[in-house]
Amino acid sequence: MNRYHEILARYVARTPKSQALNERARRVLPGGDTRTGVYYAPYPAFMAQGSGKYLTDVDGNQYLDLLNNFTSLVHGHAHPALVHAAQEQLPRGTAFASPMLPQLELAETLAARVPSIEMVRFCNSGTEATMLALRAARAYTRRSGMIKMIGGYHGSHDFAAATMDPEADRGLAEGMYRDIYFASFNDLQAVENILREHAAAIAGILVEPIPNAGGLVLPRENYLRGLRALADQYNALLIFDEVITLRLNAGGFQNLAGVTPDLTALGKIIGGGFPVGAFGGKREIMQTFDPRAKNRIVHSGTFNGNNATMAAGLASLRLLDQPAIDQINALGQALARGFDDAFQEAGIMGQTTAYGSLVQVHWQRGEILNMQDVARGHKQAGDLPYLLHLELANRGVWSAVRGEFNTSTVLTQADVNHVVTTFNETLHYLKPYVAATNPTLLMQ
Repeated sequence: MNRYHEILARYVARTPKSQALNERARRVLPGGDTRTGVYYAPYPAFMAQGSGKYLTDVDGNQYLDLLNNFTSLVHGHAHPALVHAAQEQLPRGTAFASPMLPQLELAETLAARVPSIEMVRFCNSGTEATMLALRAARAYTRRSGMIKMIGGYHGSHDFAAATMDPEADRGLAEGMYRDIYFASFNDLQAVENILREHAAAIAGILVEPIPNAGGLVLPRENYLRGLRALADQYNALLIFDEVITLRLNAGGFQNLAGVTPDLTALGKIIGGGFPVGAFGGKREIMQTFDPRAKNRIVHSGTFNGNNATMAAGLASLRLLDQPAIDQINALGQALARGFDDAFQEAGIMGQTTAYGSLVQVHWQRGEILNMQDVARGHKQAGDLPYLLHLELANRGVWSAVRGEFNTSTVLTQADVNHVVTTFNETLHYLKPYVAATNPTLLMQ
């Protein structure tokens, strides 16, 4: 039995209750779940409980969580302060058809922390946040075109989901593509070429400062400043998707980069573990949502700014002050260094891209400039990313199939050291399979 079948067999043996639940779930949920991103073969483990830094599945297996619901749980699972904040609100009512005080308090907190945000509106997901930020840009500029980066992920609404791959874009309206202009991340010339030719049609440039789902590609030194300059030159708006990168600094990555966008989309950590999204920016742009305005944008949502989410989000941000951010960033960098050293020690050609508390594993060497580079390396690695994920799970470490890891405030240096050791042992365990199936990844 080769390594592939050993890993798979051990996983199946550890998770019989998850297997049974997946078979039951597939009768009523396509594929057995409601999130494409959490699926992996032969079936994903059903989680029963999250507490602090640990997850426990229905079979009783415990995992050290290095995924944290794809970065949203920056304080781990069921943090007492966040649970208390939400519980305090529940007896008072969860949502009203009126403004609510916790909503105002969280809005004031975001405006004080994030440089670009003078006014803000709440919604229920990062998907809604980017969708509505784009709507605001179109209404303000009276243009329809948007520049987005190839491979960039901004949620699941049609514009965000659109790529240049017909297979990936199944179900999207063909007419939508006339307003989308694609450029490669880190390529200022490509953006300038689009703006030069289509300036009268372009409302804005949408970019995630560090594309997380795209492989955590780091921006070149002057890339974001260059986008700001081009947006100004051609009278377009610059829109940052900081749904994930807000965690890197109290003021988001825009504060680190010294680049202030016109609009910013937020989510994840600002909800304290509850569904949340927000978008905000310059006062003159955001006032297009004022119901008193003559040419207003209508934006409603039954659970926008609900009490439990706002209270938990406020507690989350109070806990995530700059010292706490510095702590998780340091742990993330230690994790990345440990992974890089493990690849080197195992004699396997791999690397990480990392910034602060965010880490991504790549089975390739060389500079990674854009999401096409990431996709190319992932394809060439074959099933190695999947096997790494499954074997780490077998050994009690939880991550994403695509190689995504992130740190939380409940992790310690000892936890990071344990994960690095486990990662190193897993690479050595996989090495014979690498030699048999993908020998070009072995160092000479």
